[in-house]
Amino acid sequence: MSEVYSQLKMFHFSDRLRSLEQGKIPFPVHVRVKPTNVCNHNCWFCAYRKDNLELGENMKVRDTLPVEKMRELVEDFSVMKVKAVTLSGGGEPLIYSHVEEFLERLHMAGIKIGILTNGSRLSGDLAERISKWVTWVRISMDGWDGISYARSRSTSEKEFDRIFANISAFLEKRGPCLLSVSYIVDAENVFRLYEVCARLKNAGVSVVKLSPVIVDTDRERQNQYHDVIRATAREQIEKIRENLCGPGFKIADHYHRENESFQKNYHSCHFAKLLTVVGADQNIYSCQDKAYTDGGYLGSWKERRFIEAWSSSEVQDRLRGIDPNRHCRHHCVAHRKNLILEDYLSSDPGHIDFI
Repeated sequence: MSEVYSQLKMFHFSDRLRSLEQGKIPFPVHVRVKPTNVCNHNCWFCAYRKDNLELGENMKVRDTLPVEKMRELVEDFSVMKVKAVTLSGGGEPLIYSHVEEFLERLHMAGIKIGILTNGSRLSGDLAERISKWVTWVRISMDGWDGISYARSRSTSEKEFDRIFANISAFLEKRGPCLLSVSYIVDAENVFRLYEVCARLKNAGVSVVKLSPVIVDTDRERQNQYHDVIRATAREQIEKIRENLCGPGFKIADHYHRENESFQKNYHSCHFAKLLTVVGADQNIYSCQDKAYTDGGYLGSWKERRFIEAWSSSEVQDRLRGIDPNRHCRHHCVAHRKNLILEDYLSSDPGHIDFI
């Protein structure tokens, strides 16, 4: 099975890498768009709604991307040769009132699409279009039955089974879109990882990503939470590997102890120049971990085109000024990729032939 979660995808874009080598900031390869901050779930661990995570401090929960700005965005992405767009939250992207038009315009522009969703709206005509136009959909889950799911997300106890029904119906379409699940591991569900993965495999899901719930921006407190359940999690994960994994099903094991991810020893965030984040407030942010924060703010495109904002000295200077060692002492999904880019960009030109 091909590797969906490879850390080395960026090396397929030599033109962007050459710009980085020359000290320039290229147009992004990939953009995360948060089309709405409205959500129909209320997850206890949501990074944008949990005060002690210090993320999303400036997020207004009713913000939604105006339709005319959405259309501008697709036009600019096409000109900038953006390769992929992922719709995410903020809120639940499939609640966005213009989501079908957004997907169609991206598809017609030849831009690949990914969607991070809770799966509640993955049904009917929308699911039909997604199965044809979208490269991948990843559904975030955490409960193991109706009661646990409702307790975690403040939903109806029927929601868990409804989402499983959506998954099964979507996979029956057999379109080109890959459906995977991101399962958030916490102290409540850690004993149920095998049970849930078995059910997901039986439903036809081919990839399940296992990730630790983020409970704190302090590394020690984050580790303390997971150290209590780590041995159980590892036992469950090994049981999944031994009994469930094989042709047609795999896990992406991202359940690890935090070390350098909170504390960085490098001083440039090169990955933010390849993947950027656009909020429903029409602002550009450096990454998903700092969206809707003062520290992640790069500039606004509310009164100008996105391409103008990205190319402005304001945004470019802020991108150059990001020092992860000082500014990013929190969990970082791009940390490993930045380490790889640091290694690549620091290679001595006089010695690169000696591979």
